[in-house]
Amino acid sequence: MNIVLIGYRGTGKSTVGKVLASRLGRTLVSTDAEIVRRAGQTIPEIVAKLGWDYFRDLESTVCQELAMRDGLIIDTGGGAILRSQNVDSLKKTGTLFWLTASIQSIASRIGGDTQRPSLTGTKSFLEEIQEVLTERTPKYQAAADHVVSTDGQSITQIVDTIQSCL
Repeated sequence: MNIVLIGYRGTGKSTVGKVLASRLGRTLVSTDAEIVRRAGQTIPEIVAKLGWDYFRDLESTVCQELAMRDGLIIDTGGGAILRSQNVDSLKKTGTLFWLTASIQSIASRIGGDTQRPSLTGTKSFLEEIQEVLTERTPKYQAAADHVVSTDGQSITQIVDTIQSCL
């Protein structure tokens, strides 16, 4: 059984994934890192040169391949839930944990991130977070087996919460 971390960027998936993998002696795989490795380009470069559809196609391939493995901690990109086939694949062999955080927490955590292109292209930083969360929240809710708030929680507390659900 895989442990799959879903949620918007800045909710703690990567950090929680590292600690969880270490604690459980499992391999951590980031879908975004795998996409970058395969494409030989950063995510902003992929999106600028080939578009979001191409990126999402790579993401779907990676999700399907990881779902065929067992015993992983999978740190998904924030938009992995946008395609139902990704969710379906990951749920076959995994338990999905939706990590949540307030808009303010997300903004403070990802404010300096240059590895992510704008998702809307026209909004302010906070407006973009709000708009994307409004669009994605129903998809995260539908996909999640468990919901874990990361606001005001230490990494240890979040990992303990996840472990208690397993």
